[in-house]
Amino acid sequence: MALIDTELQESTGRAVLARQRVRSVAVFRALQLGDMLCAVPALRALRGALPAARITLIGLPWAEQFAARFHRYVDDFIPFPGHPAFPEQPYREDQIPGFFQTVHARNFDLALQMHGSGQVSNQIIGTFGAEAVAGCAAAGSGADPDCFVDYPETGPEPLRLLKLTEFLGAPTLGTHLEFPITAEDQRELAESGLAAGAEPGRYICIHPGARFRDKCWSPSRFAEVADSLADEFGVSVVLTGSAKEGDLTAEVASHMKHKAIDAAGPISIGAMAALMRDARLLVCNDTGVSHIAAGLRLPSVVVFSKADIQRWAPLDQDLHRCLWDPEGQQAQTVAAQARALLSRSATVGQAARD
Repeated sequence: MALIDTELQESTGRAVLARQRVRSVAVFRALQLGDMLCAVPALRALRGALPAARITLIGLPWAEQFAARFHRYVDDFIPFPGHPAFPEQPYREDQIPGFFQTVHARNFDLALQMHGSGQVSNQIIGTFGAEAVAGCAAAGSGADPDCFVDYPETGPEPLRLLKLTEFLGAPTLGTHLEFPITAEDQRELAESGLAAGAEPGRYICIHPGARFRDKCWSPSRFAEVADSLADEFGVSVVLTGSAKEGDLTAEVASHMKHKAIDAAGPISIGAMAALMRDARLLVCNDTGVSHIAAGLRLPSVVVFSKADIQRWAPLDQDLHRCLWDPEGQQAQTVAAQARALLSRSATVGQAARD
C-alpha cells in the first residue's frame, strides 16, 4: 500500500533508510496500550525494511511487556522516565541521568520519533546521541524535510504512523493489528479461575471500564445490551476488567437479570486477551481492549464518548462497529449492531458444521 505520494518522495530525495547504514534504531513512543497496538503495523514495516537491525523501544515502563510480546519486531526496551509536558506518567527526575547514560551507551544509528507531532518529542530524541534523527513534525515547524515528514492531522492512527515508515523507506506490510497469545497467557488465565464456566465460542465479553472513568458508558446500558443478547442468542456473559474495575463489573452484574461471569481481577493484559480470544463478541468503551479485539479479529461494538472516532476506530469497520454515544442514549443501536455481528458468526458457524 503506497501511503506517500511520488511528489513527496521526490521532494525529500532518497528515503532515510536508503541514505545510511542503519544497524540500530531507537523508536520513541511513550504511550498507553491502545496507542502502542496502533503502532504495530509501522513496527512491522520497520522490521521488514531492517531485518538485521537491533530495534529498541523507548516507552513507558509498562511497555516492557509490549516489547516482549512483539519480539518479532522489537529486540530491546528502555523505560522512559517521563517529561513534564507529557501526562502519561509522573516525571521521574531522579531517573534522568541513568536513562541518558543507558541511551547514549547504545550509540544508535537512528532515533525515530513515533510519539506524535513532535513539538516536545523531537527535542527529546535529539538528546539521544544518535547519528541521525527522524520522525513526524508539525507542518511549518522548520524541521529538516529530508528526515521529518509533516504530521498527519487526520486519519486513523495506524495509517498516520505508516505514512512515517513509508517516508523512511519501509514498505507497508499490511495495515492489520496483531495480538499474539502466549502459552503463559493461557496458563495464567487457567490458574486465575476467572474464566471458570466460560465455554469457548459460547460467550460474549462486556468490558465496561476504561483508563479514564469519564469515557465509560453507563453500567446499566451495558447490562441492558448484555441481557438482550443473552436472551436472543443463549450466550453466556463474561464481564472483563482489571482489578481496579471490579466495582464497574459488579455494577453491570447488579443490573442484569441473567447471571454473568465476573472476570475482573488482577490478571495481565495477555491473560485477559486469552479470555477474549474465545469469545464471540466484545462490547466495550473506546479503550485499549478495542485494539486487542482488532488484533484478535474478535467482532466488537465500541462505544465512543470523547475521543476522535475517526482516529481511534479500528480500521475494519465491518468487523468492528463504532458508535458515538456520549449521552448514553444509543443502547438499542449498540444492541442492534451486536446482534448483526452475532447473527453473522452463527451463520458462518452453521455453514462450517454443514
